[in-house]
Amino acid sequence: MASTENCREALEQLSRNLAGSNGDVRKAAALDRSLTCWITDLDLTFSGRLRDGRITDVVETPGPPPAKAEIRLAMASDDLVSLVGGQLNFASAWAAGRVKLEAGFRDLLRLRTLL
Repeated sequence: MASTENCREALEQLSRNLAGSNGDVRKAAALDRSLTCWITDLDLTFSGRLRDGRITDVVETPGPPPAKAEIRLAMASDDLVSLVGGQLNFASAWAAGRVKLEAGFRDLLRLRTLL
């Protein structure tokens, strides 16, 4: 099981990856939406904002997400670290139920570029 710090570092790396992207990926990440990532095995939620291709204003709170964000992720800590590190494919993990993604239909269409 990855630690809280490992998960925070993975989210920071994801933010850097999004900020450094180009083309369709950059366009998909350019949303301005609230975001939560519930780390199920740690029972911890990271909440922030996806803005201008970066994840900003990240705070952590114990338990599941306290409010319904516009983009909601849920996964185990090891899966988050593996996804960001490139060892786990998002589409495969999502299809297998290891990663849950909830968002509005339009946002899902834009975010599919990131998958």
